[in-house]
Amino acid sequence: MAQDKALIALDRIAQDEAWRAAFIRQLIAFEGVIDAPGVDVREEITGPLVDALFDDDQVVRKTLSSGVTFEFLYRSKIARDFVMSTPEAPDHAWEPQTSRILVNLARRAKQVVIGGAYFGDHAVLIAREIAPRGGVVHAFEPNNQQRAMLTRNAELNGLTNIVPRPEGLWSDSSTNLKLVGYDSFASAEVAEAGAEDGFKTVTIADYLKAQGVAQLDLIVVDIEGAELGALQGAEPFLAMPAGQAPDILFEVHRHYVDWSNGLEATEIARLLTGHGYHLFALRDFNSNYDLADRPIELIPADAIHLEGPPHGFNMVAVKDPRVFETDAYRIVRDVSPKLLRHKDPRLHHPVGGL
Repeated sequence: MAQDKALIALDRIAQDEAWRAAFIRQLIAFEGVIDAPGVDVREEITGPLVDALFDDDQVVRKTLSSGVTFEFLYRSKIARDFVMSTPEAPDHAWEPQTSRILVNLARRAKQVVIGGAYFGDHAVLIAREIAPRGGVVHAFEPNNQQRAMLTRNAELNGLTNIVPRPEGLWSDSSTNLKLVGYDSFASAEVAEAGAEDGFKTVTIADYLKAQGVAQLDLIVVDIEGAELGALQGAEPFLAMPAGQAPDILFEVHRHYVDWSNGLEATEIARLLTGHGYHLFALRDFNSNYDLADRPIELIPADAIHLEGPPHGFNMVAVKDPRVFETDAYRIVRDVSPKLLRHKDPRLHHPVGGL
């Protein structure tokens, strides 16, 4: 009975936009005043309450401090934490340091490939940066609904340099894949030819050759375990010398990458170091979190704290690590790439504390 009354009350709040916004602000304030060591308050308490205010197919609109506007479906942690951002108009939609480093790397880019573009949370920021130079973002997103949101967000922000693509990036251009799992957690698996929910693969090299693009400057792949295949499909570009080879940002996750013998020993790391890349883990919140006044912290691949339950994080690969020798970056060692509010600050908070 009490649970029914609570659901009715939450539904009532959800029907009034002003009430909903006020309720979310109070939940954020609650997060700031309680002391609960070891408890992920956002995941266990406040987040589920906010989730109850939205439907999965509900389209939400939010504007960044830069004026960039996004519309997105409320069906992921990405959507929830963006809605719960502090400040209300943040400088990013998702993963603050990932967003910042991608914009930084885009300053020396013109042709960009993104695998797993989703609703454009990173693609739009990159496209704005490279548009004055005639740059193009080739944005691959097999999820039809999210690709539609990506197209909508390009239109909302007056961007004509995002090319949405339905294919999946892979090590060949002849495989059929399908998405298994829900929305942002979906991973790609091989499907039978002609499967109703299947989609074609393409290699980065084959796609860019067909587009007449000979120079690739930045690759971004967050495709739930297909990162290795996507990068194998870009080897002609990876083999180019420093100054011509693309910078790369990619995700690794323990569910798909066996790093029990060290990250340097994994197949994806050996592929990249074999082509002369230097690898760093990027320390970041898997959330929306204000880190505007913090340097971007990078961990060399041989100095990453990897202990803990299966988890994932983003990595950056460059051929000339001197690009990180500025005040915007800090090289750190023996800490975790996972920034977490509720875990040991010596490992999971930015160096110097929050």
